[in-house]
Amino acid sequence: MQNVALNKTVPNASAATFDLSVDNVVFGFDGEKLQVLLIRQGLPGEDMESDRFHMAVPGDLVLPEEDLDEAADRILSTLTSLKGIYLKQFQAFGAPDRVFDEKDKEWLTRFRPNPDRRVVTIGYYSLVSISEYRPKPSSFASRAEWCPLEDVPRLAFDHNAIIESGLQRLREDVLQRNIIFELLPQKFTLGQFQRLHEIILGKSLDKRNFRKNVKRMEGVVPLDEKQEGVLHKPAQLYTYRKPD
Repeated sequence: MQNVALNKTVPNASAATFDLSVDNVVFGFDGEKLQVLLIRQGLPGEDMESDRFHMAVPGDLVLPEEDLDEAADRILSTLTSLKGIYLKQFQAFGAPDRVFDEKDKEWLTRFRPNPDRRVVTIGYYSLVSISEYRPKPSSFASRAEWCPLEDVPRLAFDHNAIIESGLQRLREDVLQRNIIFELLPQKFTLGQFQRLHEIILGKSLDKRNFRKNVKRMEGVVPLDEKQEGVLHKPAQLYTYRKPD
């Protein structure tokens, strides 16, 4: 029987080339609202009133020698000066046109060696207590600031969608793990704790049942202290001690 060679088309190697990046959705809680950390694309000292470059979540390309977790740590440190915070990988974003919106062309041309190259990004979310961290911009971030989740503007690339996906994963994880304590200060009230749950889950919780359940949680410890400097009746303070 005669062998028939199959005519296979080998894709052009350059057509399959893409960059890999990490984008970090950093959530913080100020006691009242859930906030997200945004950077202003640009360089320190540039005109802050300019709309040439959009706000974005902290993100950058992965270096050849890095694994993804190392890249996430470095990018947060480089762009916002945040170090040693909670990081959780949650989703990959790989739409072919995700970085090619008209609004992003100038930034890509200025800051990327290959501005026409497709970029696949790995999303991480981070959790911090706002009172314990002070972000500072550097590298190509001209500003780093907290923004209430409900006030997030139109962002660079597909970062609005990345934030929404990060929030959805946070909702799922909060129901299964004690990661929510990463968002709280070392000492907190049960009112703050309930408020944070309600914001993340997007629903109201019965106060009596919530407090009954919290007081049974392993690691939640009541302190012999109350709030100070408040206009209302001071509430008892609690802390969380991770069980052994």
